[in-house]
Amino acid sequence: MKQIKSLSAPLKRITVLDALRGFALLGVILMHMIQHFGIFSFPRGEGEPRFPEMDEAIQWIGQNIITGRFINIFGFLFGMSFFIQMERAAKRGIDFRKGFVWRMFILLIIGLISHSFFNLEIISIYAVFGLVLVPLYRVKNWVLLVIIALLLLGTPRIIQTTIHNNTLTEQTDEAQNENNEQSSRDMPEYIQNPSFLNSVKHNYSQRLPGKLNYQFGMYGRGYITLALFVLGLIVGRLRFFEKVHINKRRNLFLFIGFVLATLLIGWVKDLLPSQDLRMLMRPGDEPISASLLMVKALEDINLVLFSGALAMGFITLYQVGRLNKYLDVLSPYGRMALTNYIMQGVIGALLFSLWALGPIFASWGGVQSSSYSVLSFIYYKS
Repeated sequence: MKQIKSLSAPLKRITVLDALRGFALLGVILMHMIQHFGIFSFPRGEGEPRFPEMDEAIQWIGQNIITGRFINIFGFLFGMSFFIQMERAAKRGIDFRKGFVWRMFILLIIGLISHSFFNLEIISIYAVFGLVLVPLYRVKNWVLLVIIALLLLGTPRIIQTTIHNNTLTEQTDEAQNENNEQSSRDMPEYIQNPSFLNSVKHNYSQRLPGKLNYQFGMYGRGYITLALFVLGLIVGRLRFFEKVHINKRRNLFLFIGFVLATLLIGWVKDLLPSQDLRMLMRPGDEPISASLLMVKALEDINLVLFSGALAMGFITLYQVGRLNKYLDVLSPYGRMALTNYIMQGVIGALLFSLWALGPIFASWGGVQSSSYSVLSFIYYKS
């Protein structure tokens, strides 16, 4: 537990960072609750949902405001945390690179253990990208900005899709598809015989490859996270948050700029033909078009800009005297971000897994799930 606390300790003196991290984590956990932490429980319960209209509204908010946005802020703050830890150690004459690598190893173990409970955990991915930050620590900002641009534009995706398109053959996978369809009709073992062990086996045998494909495959969600890590490193170097309390006008202009940029990129994306982005997860023997790559790159950039608007909007409100004391309740939650993230995941697994309380809570809709998230936060504060 001491190790977990120490990961956020260096940011302790910059209160707005802790509050912002708590804000981001609250959004992440709220979305995980709506998604039942990625745990499929069957059956889902009988009868009509209790609050169908409100459930639909919450699902819309989750999809269009929370998903992908709050986790971006969380990743950005991780990169900034890395810089602050390295810098403060350097001021004491300590080369912290080996110590940070060790922490990332511990974080990877914690993440893999957490994956046993809920497959949506991101800690293990953060540990891998944390290791990437170590050799980038002394790289010049302009080089880091080039790396960020290449990642946001989808360069790894372009390389993978080019290789995919060039290696396509006329052979079909009909036999394989038939086998897949047949296996999909069979009830998974963790549902037929619910147990923690069967759930763990399913998470590692089925969900872990899917997660790795989602993060590092053509969909490339992980590369956006890495770009945000590097961006956090740059912003840390610029001492942005050390002076954030005296630059209120700049913060407001940044908020407005992020909002306008988000709307502009969203407008440009909507001008292009609609694309099925899920194809990037399982392209099969289908070629990937340039228009699909363009739409995906615009969507990624739009999500990052949206996250910037949320972060700067929160900071702007945080600097309003009367609101400060209310938003500051998120600071303790942010200081213990890793612990809270892991504990909420374990609790979510207990609530929605068939080997635990899934038969009772699997039918929860958006209203009930989001209400639990808020109530659990209030309980934590009390």
